[in-house]
Amino acid sequence: MEVTLNVKALLSDYRLPADFKRELEVLFRENVNRVHSRTRLSSKSLSVKTQGYRLQKLCRSFEELRENGFALQSPWSLKEKHIRFLVNLWVGKKQSGGTIENKITYFRAFANWIDKPNLVGTVGDYVDRKENGLIRSYSALEDKSWEGNQVDAIAVLDEIARTDPVVAMQLKMQAAFGLRVEESFLLRPKESVRHDGLLSVTRGTKGGRDRVVPMELQISVLEEAMQYCNTLTGSTIPDGYTKTQWRNHYYDVLKRYGVTKAGLGVTSHGMRHGYLQQMYERLTGVAAPIKGTGEKADIKSHREAMIQVVAAAGHSRRRKANAYLASYNAVAQQKSAAISLEQAQAAVVSAGGEKKAAAKLLGISRQSLYRILDREKCAE
Repeated sequence: MEVTLNVKALLSDYRLPADFKRELEVLFRENVNRVHSRTRLSSKSLSVKTQGYRLQKLCRSFEELRENGFALQSPWSLKEKHIRFLVNLWVGKKQSGGTIENKITYFRAFANWIDKPNLVGTVGDYVDRKENGLIRSYSALEDKSWEGNQVDAIAVLDEIARTDPVVAMQLKMQAAFGLRVEESFLLRPKESVRHDGLLSVTRGTKGGRDRVVPMELQISVLEEAMQYCNTLTGSTIPDGYTKTQWRNHYYDVLKRYGVTKAGLGVTSHGMRHGYLQQMYERLTGVAAPIKGTGEKADIKSHREAMIQVVAAAGHSRRRKANAYLASYNAVAQQKSAAISLEQAQAAVVSAGGEKKAAAKLLGISRQSLYRILDREKCAE
C-alpha cells in the first residue's frame, strides 16, 4: 500500500488564512507526489519525506510573504514580484546559494501546478550572484576522502566493528563499491551479484537511477554482508529495525566514534569520495585533480574516466564527477589564489627570470603566474 502525506496536518502548522489553506490543500493533494526533476529516471512517486520537505518550504515562504505585507488571498495569485521579494529576503538572511536554489526549484514546480510555467526564473534573474556570494562551485574544493584527511580507515572500522559490526560492514560496502549510505542499507547482498561479476545497485538510488558497479577483488566484503542480511527483506538493516530507526542508530554510532566533520574531519560519505577517486586513478594512471599532485591525465583518458566515474556514482551528468574529483581548472584557480604577489615575484627571481620555470616551482600554470603578476599592475 502506498504511503501518502497527511497534507491537512502539515498545513495546520502554518499561520495562513483558512481559505488560502483550503486552496493549498487541493493543489498539494493533486500534485505533491509529482516529479519535477528532469534527470530522475524512476517512475515512482516522490517519497513522503521529500513531499513533506517541499511543502514545508512552500508554506513557510507563503508565511514570509504575509509577514512582510503581501496579503495574498489565493495561492493562484502568486506573481513574479513575490518570487523576487522572497529571493531578496533569503539573500538578506544570508542563506546559502544551495538553499535558495532549492527553494526556487520548489516554487518552479508550484508554478507548474498553477499553470504558470514561466513564472519562476533563476537566482541570477533576481539578484547579483557574485555580489551576494551565491556563485556555486560544482567542483570539489577540498578532498573529502578519508585518505585525503589522513584518517586510518582500517583502524576506525576495526574499532567500530568491536561494538557494531553491521555499521562497520556498511561502511566497508560504501568504500568497496562507492555506495551512498541508504544504498548500503537497502542493498540485498544475496540477490545483487550478477553472473557477469558486477554488483547491481537498485535500491535507495538517487533519482531512481539503477546502476552496476565492478566488484573486482571485493567479494569478501559482500560475503561478510551476507552474514548480516535481514531475514525478512534481505537488506542489511538488522531485524527489528525500520529504516528510520536504523539510520538514527547508524549516525549515533558514527558520532560516538568521531566520524563527523567536527570529530575526525570526515563523514561516511567520504568513503564514496575515496572509491571514485581511486577509480579515476586506476583508469588514468594519475591521481584525481583534487589530490593536487600537479600530474595531468591525457585528455582522452580523462574524459573516458569521467564518464565511467559518473556511471559508477549513479549520476546523469558528467560534470557531477567534479564534485568528487575536482577539475584541473578549479584546483589551479584555488592554488593560484593562495599565492601572494611577493611569492610569485620571489619564484621568478629564483628561476632567473624564466616564467615557465617559476610557474613550475609554484606548482601552477604559466597563465596563472601571469595573472598573479598582473596584480602589481592593477594596484598601481
